[in-house]
Parts: sequence; structure tokens; C-alpha cells
Amino acid sequence: MPAAAAPPPESPAPPVVVQLEAVSKRFGGVTALEAVTLDVVGGQTTALLGPSGCGKTTCLRLMLGLVRPDGGRVSFRGAPLPPDGAALRAARTRMGYVVQDGGLFPHLTALDNVRLMARTLGWAPERVRARVADLAALVRLPEATLARHPSELSGGQKQRVALMRALILDPELLFLDEPLGALDPLVRAELQDDLAGIFARFGKSVVLVTHDVAEVALLGHKLVLMSEGRIVQQGSGSELATRPASQFVTAFLRAQRAAPWAARAGVASPQGIPPA
Repeated sequence: MPAAAAPPPESPAPPVVVQLEAVSKRFGGVTALEAVTLDVVGGQTTALLGPSGCGKTTCLRLMLGLVRPDGGRVSFRGAPLPPDGAALRAARTRMGYVVQDGGLFPHLTALDNVRLMARTLGWAPERVRARVADLAALVRLPEATLARHPSELSGGQKQRVALMRALILDPELLFLDEPLGALDPLVRAELQDDLAGIFARFGKSVVLVTHDVAEVALLGHKLVLMSEGRIVQQGSGSELATRPASQFVTAFLRAQRAAPWAARAGVASPQGIPPA
């Protein structure tokens, strides 16, 4: 009797890139985070969402080392994130950050905004030019546009420049803090599609802060729903919709259903959320 075939080897679990362990943060008498534990897995997009003031941006800033926790620990690649100095600066060269509204320096051209960190780190001019050209093609921005200052750019162009700046050093970890929130719906939809393609192409580890469940359904692997400084539930959109941990989860998701006219017109609701 022939021997049974050996089972196929299990795929290794993706690495944890950033980890928050029972992290708390207070600003004066206000508790921004309370005992938050979260793993950001390599090659996936972790989306932090919830109402304003729930602690999403504070989580992101802690992962970047822009603020320090009052309790708990923040780790990067299995080691505590350095508190300051050269070690923290070295860690940040492996991270890209797109702030709300792009955060471009108004006195610099778009090109100078994009290549700022590469030039600061002493990259050769030829290397900088090649990287800028690659990124301009990636985000579908004509290179001639890079000669303009931020005040001369549209909202969508500013966000593309900000994304180029965040990607210039080819970071392994990308943070986006409501990067598309101020854009009109058409531009926002176009950039959402662009981001989905970029994430899929490069397999970046991404932390995305947003209010928009539909955006998460397109871009995110894991949803982390927060309220009042705590994680209420985390998982896929379908898990949150079909197995909500509390009434708050259901109420938050239902608040973002597509309008009745949109459903009649064939516009899909966010994944797992029934239409109104």
C-alpha cells in the first residue's frame, strides 16, 4: 500500500512589523488611548477607523515615534522603538508618512518636496532623478508638474506629490493619515484606485487612518474600529458586519451605508454592509 502523501508545508505567518502592547497615552487630563494592543502585519494594510477623537491619529503618531506612550510599549521589527536620537531617525528612514492634506512645504517646489529626504541623506543626483521619474510614473503625475509650488497644484496633485515624498526612500512601512479626506469624490475615487494598485504591486505594509468604510473595503486587509481611545473590534469588513462585538460596531457601519438612490443606481455599498 503506497504511503500517504505528506501534507503541504504551511506558509509562514507574515511578520509583525509594528506592535503596540497595552499602550496608553494622555494629553493633560485627556485620555487619548487606553491599553491598546495591536499588531501591524507585513505586506498588509491595517486600517484604523472610527469617529473623530477616538485615538486613530494618536496610534499612528506613536508608531512613528512622534509621541511617546505613557504606558505600554511600541515595537518596530521586534525591538522597542527608540525614544529619540540617531536610532529613531534610522528607523524613520524605513517609514513613509502622508499627513492630512499632504503637508507639503509651501516655499519648496513639488520636486524639492519629493526629493528632500533623499538629498538630505546624500543620495547621488542621478539616483534621485531616476527615483523621482519612477515615482511620477507610478502616481501618474506629469514630471513637468513638479516644477510648480504647492499653491499652484490641485488637491489631487498635492496628494500625489505627498505620496511620492513618502515613497522616495522606498520605505517598508507606509503611514497615511486620512490622505484623501479633503478631495472631491471623483478625485478621491481615482486616487483610491491608484493606491490599491500601488499597495498590491509593492506589497507594502500600510497603516491607514480614515473615517470611510468604503475606502477600507477597497484598501484594507484588517479593519481596526476604535472608540474613546480603545479598540472596539478588529477583523475583516465581513467579520465586523456579520459578527459585531457591540451595538456600536453595527451603528458605525450602518451609518456609512450607501444612500437608497445609490443602491437603485447600482452603486455598491461598502463590503458586508447592507444597502439602506
